[in-house]
Amino acid sequence: MILCSRYSITFTSAKCEYMKVSGIDIESNIENIKQQIEADNTLSPSMRTAMDLLLLIVTLLCQRLGLNSRNSSKPPSSDPNRNKKPKNNSDKNTGGQKGHKGSTLPLDDNPDVFHKLTVDRELLPPGNYKDLGVETRQVIDIEFKRVVTEYQAQILEDECGNRFVAPFPDGVNCNFPT
Repeated sequence: MILCSRYSITFTSAKCEYMKVSGIDIESNIENIKQQIEADNTLSPSMRTAMDLLLLIVTLLCQRLGLNSRNSSKPPSSDPNRNKKPKNNSDKNTGGQKGHKGSTLPLDDNPDVFHKLTVDRELLPPGNYKDLGVETRQVIDIEFKRVVTEYQAQILEDECGNRFVAPFPDGVNCNFPT
């Protein structure tokens, strides 16, 4: 148990195998250091508290070394020495294979926006040029916009004062108090 009295931090640790790093028993070394701190009367209370806090941090960091995907929320890809599944190596190249008929998105016959691009003749070398036509490319953008549809239902009133309101389509509800 590690106790940091000034900051009221209490941490209880069970003896675990992950408290050994590179063959060094961290937990027993921390206990020895704590006994030396308690035996030393020349240390100030603030120094004792600082040492306790540092020992707590060392203990917590050592315990994090033993975490893996089975005993924490870490993903399996971060496990040390995990068995990686071999990739299915193939003799085929990536991408479309020979003989595969590719397809592209067909041009839209009625584009919403049209831009005519002309060649800046000042950038061309001197000479006579004839117009051969155009090269067409289209960029498809998807726009999300707010569309407000208002429904106005006719209200009729007869000679007796009875009101008749045209019915709204299904799904059109009153959103405000009437």
